[in-house]
Amino acid sequence: MATMEAPPRLQVRLHEGAFKNEPFVDFSKEENVRKMHAALEKVRGQLGREYDLIIGGKRSKTAEKIRSLNPAKPSEVVGVHQRAGKEHVEPAVQAACQAFSHWSHTSVEERASLLFRVGDVMRERKLEFMAWLVFEVSKNWAEADGDISETIDFCEFYAREALRFAKAEPPVQLPGERGTLTYIPLGVGAVIPPWNFPCAIMAGMTLASIVSGNTVVLKPSSDSPTIAAKFVELLEECGMPDGVVNLCPGGGASFGDSLVAHAKIRYIAFTGSREVGLHINQTAAQQQKGQLWIKRTVLEMGGKDAIVVDADADVDAAVEGVAQAAFGFQGQKCSACSRAIVDERIYDKFLEKLKLRVERITIGDPAMNPNMAAVINEGSMNDILRYIEIGKKEGRLITGGARATDAGEGYFIQPTVIADIAPKSTLEQEEIFGPVLAVIRSRNFDHALEIANDTEFGLTGAVYSGSREKLDRAVREFHVGNLYLNRKCTGAMVGAHPFGGFNMSGTDSKSGGPDYLYLFTQAKSVAEKV
Repeated sequence: MATMEAPPRLQVRLHEGAFKNEPFVDFSKEENVRKMHAALEKVRGQLGREYDLIIGGKRSKTAEKIRSLNPAKPSEVVGVHQRAGKEHVEPAVQAACQAFSHWSHTSVEERASLLFRVGDVMRERKLEFMAWLVFEVSKNWAEADGDISETIDFCEFYAREALRFAKAEPPVQLPGERGTLTYIPLGVGAVIPPWNFPCAIMAGMTLASIVSGNTVVLKPSSDSPTIAAKFVELLEECGMPDGVVNLCPGGGASFGDSLVAHAKIRYIAFTGSREVGLHINQTAAQQQKGQLWIKRTVLEMGGKDAIVVDADADVDAAVEGVAQAAFGFQGQKCSACSRAIVDERIYDKFLEKLKLRVERITIGDPAMNPNMAAVINEGSMNDILRYIEIGKKEGRLITGGARATDAGEGYFIQPTVIADIAPKSTLEQEEIFGPVLAVIRSRNFDHALEIANDTEFGLTGAVYSGSREKLDRAVREFHVGNLYLNRKCTGAMVGAHPFGGFNMSGTDSKSGGPDYLYLFTQAKSVAEKV
């Protein structure tokens, strides 16, 4: 491999003090509303721009393009992107390998300083980044705020974590020896993020990779490549050397499969569907010619998340939590509540209150900040509508159940509640990833926990109960990676709620937690006789 001249040292600018979560924007203040409208207009003026592949810092175009559309207004092009193919895998991996030769030896202080700088600039441009999410993936203002705030949190948290890892010491020092423990980077990683948190998850996996000293080939979702391009532009602006992150939007079956299989790829960080995650795991397990390591997979996959509502629960609080968790961002979260398991003693009362609450949800263009906007694309919309028709046969439609045609030309679906769904039925078992809630009747708390644990997933869950004994039982017996008591099952906060699930929900990577950077490093123990 040709040597590559090391780039100038990054200016070290570290932040003092403990980590604190980024505060959300207060849109009850008219000044912030005006600023958000201004950000939307600024971004609207940039829609339709073309973005290049970025490999080793060099920009290039391809014959085939990816056109990112506004889900709320599909006639509007958000960005035009190059479609990387198999022929781009080798140059992208080689560029990352060359960059790794110097980035892996860059001091942790410099790498952390880059993340702090990115967080600072993103904080200054927060509303602008939020506006890109409004147009590209149809997030309302609050959901966009959560996404960008989490991205800033990852900058701050992972930078501090890298500095903490650099101070690691063996727990025992033997007489006559000096022992050290160093967490060194793995190599070149493939980062394959989803479209539903197109900034936070994309940036989180990328930032964890590079602050640990790795280099990355980033393949964003074809539904959200623009926000990834804007983020890579920001990394470059903040001083990231060429080749540390290589931006390559492309198809999963062409570019993605070849990237995962490449012998020089050391690990794959993926968030997405169960089917794709299992395919990546299988592909990564096959040793390629020249491959010297067992590839590591960091996989976050699906969920079929349940909220259990016990007979002694605060029904109003449970209704609010279920409604928010089921229909926030149109139900397009792996953590979304797609099953409400309700004790038969309060079942009818719960349904009555839930129907009234869901029918207050507003639907429309996210630029105008309704409660719900459009689902991501036409294929997803049709798939969700198919599940709704299955649900109408399996259960009783309470509200919703159709496309929201009065909301505009986009892919709008009414928030849908279907009751009397039986355990093990299609609607109770399969991940829908849309605004569809199945309500299941339970005989008692034992039965509720049995239903809650009856899917192949184990990501998030919640329990509403006034009983300390039952809450403690849930802690022991509800088998999910993220469990919430008397609150909704969405809205994990960096540092407070390390995120990742069990079973077919993934490898329980616990992003935003104190163990996450272990996944992007390997520990080297050195003992020296003194």
